[in-house]
Amino acid sequence: MKTAAVLPCGWRGPGLLALAGLLLVTVLASLAIGAQALAPSAVWQALWHPDGGRNAVIVWQLRVPRTVMGAGVGAALGTAGALMQALTRNPLADPGLLGVNAGAGLAVVLGITFFGASGLSDDTGLALLGAALAAGCVLTLDRVGTPGSGEVRLVLGGAAISASIHAGIGVLTLSNSATFDSYRFWVVGSLNRAIPGGFGVIGASVLVTLALVMPLGGAMNAMALGDDLVHSLGVAVGRMRALVFVAIVILCGTATAVAGPIAFLGLVVPHVVRLLIGPDWRWILPYSVLIGAGLLVVGDILGRVIAPPGEIEAGIVTAFMGAPLLLWLVTRRRGGGS
Repeated sequence: MKTAAVLPCGWRGPGLLALAGLLLVTVLASLAIGAQALAPSAVWQALWHPDGGRNAVIVWQLRVPRTVMGAGVGAALGTAGALMQALTRNPLADPGLLGVNAGAGLAVVLGITFFGASGLSDDTGLALLGAALAAGCVLTLDRVGTPGSGEVRLVLGGAAISASIHAGIGVLTLSNSATFDSYRFWVVGSLNRAIPGGFGVIGASVLVTLALVMPLGGAMNAMALGDDLVHSLGVAVGRMRALVFVAIVILCGTATAVAGPIAFLGLVVPHVVRLLIGPDWRWILPYSVLIGAGLLVVGDILGRVIAPPGEIEAGIVTAFMGAPLLLWLVTRRRGGGS
């Protein structure tokens, strides 16, 4: 027996609006909280009447970029996690299973080691290329083998390729101290390097991908019951699976490219969403967008205040947040039935 959702069906729409309002409050809090705390009136003045003073510089040059980037990356990873779990029919699936994070990391390491790559623009281009190539290898493996076992091949192929790539990264970073020094700042997962160009990359990836996958919610509900049922409804399973796969690559690849690997977010967000609204994919996707965005912004805020006067990177905070939250969700499901 499945655990009942927190929100009844009639409350899903209002719940989505409430989450949007809560995300707005979180964003405003992110603009006010930091090493230099700002009063709400000071934030408002800096936003709408910037005068070039210290508060305006803090808000517009430091906090707005990382807040917008955090919301975009969180939305991308939350949605990618939901899509990955729908694609594999595995509630413990994570976008990292496709090798996207590993492929992006290897491309960055190769660029640093052999081509002297440096800076966010170089890292972003290399990470996107590596993510696409790694995911392409996984998709190629998925097409080879016995029909009807696609989800298993996808997970095993992604895990195998990720392990191989991580081994290659280890060899390169251990043999070159300069490469290791550069790579460790990227791999921790940070919003501190946010630039205006990154807003366009992550914003376009989220908007375009959501436009592609949102109409698939009903078909994804059927897909959870088996390919035969989807076929009987006239849905091309292979084409749909490929579209979802491409969406995952775009979302996770761009998020990893601009912020580095962010742990646990893509795994935990779909569990939280299903706890709230149940297994209906027509609602899981929009809820994942808002909850993913909010969790990463909250993680970034916590990273600024829990270890003053320094900061803890968002990727580290989400790992600390995600692990106990996931354990609680798993034990709750086991206690209430699955």
